[in-house]
Amino acid sequence: MGRGKIVIRRIDNSSSRQVTFSKRRNGLLKKAKELAILCDAQVGLIIFSSTEKLYEFSNTSMKSVVERYNKTKDEHHQLQNPVSELKKEAAILRQQLQELQQNHRQVMGEQLYGLTIKDLQNLENRLETSIRGIRMKKEQILHDEIQELSLKGSLMHQENLELFHKAFGTRDANEVNGNSSTPYYFTVSREVNAPIHLQLSQSEPHNCETPARVVSNQR
Repeated sequence: MGRGKIVIRRIDNSSSRQVTFSKRRNGLLKKAKELAILCDAQVGLIIFSSTEKLYEFSNTSMKSVVERYNKTKDEHHQLQNPVSELKKEAAILRQQLQELQQNHRQVMGEQLYGLTIKDLQNLENRLETSIRGIRMKKEQILHDEIQELSLKGSLMHQENLELFHKAFGTRDANEVNGNSSTPYYFTVSREVNAPIHLQLSQSEPHNCETPARVVSNQR
């Protein structure tokens, strides 16, 4: 019959424990030598007994084995640190994204359950502030467009005057066109909660009535 399975646990009897240590230590050293020879591996084995005795084996130099071990361990630790930092940063960014998505849904009037009156009031104040900012920006853009159109109208009027002087010389443009000095102007039509409408208009010509010439017939 074969040997029964040995339970791996501390041997209470000191004599048996020492005998087992000696046998297994010799077996472990033998396996380390075989591994180094058969596989061309760099092997370093250090054993401390319960009585503080040192047993070691190295197929090269124990110092070189320990130095290589420390160097490899440090490099491995350095490689793991960036990965760990990236995981932490990714988790933080993921949490921030979820919070932003939740805030966006609340701004759109969705998923308002669980909010208190104070939370709803704060959300309303934020929306009102955003709307005021949007309106101010829109009015600024419209104001800039009006100024740009007014400048274009002035340039067009100046070009018309230059063309008139080239065509009619020094005659007054008002006498020919019957127009005012500024033939173009802008009108702004704005209602509450309605878009602003711009209209380029031409002033109405003055009615110049020429008195009838009285011709007397002389016989």
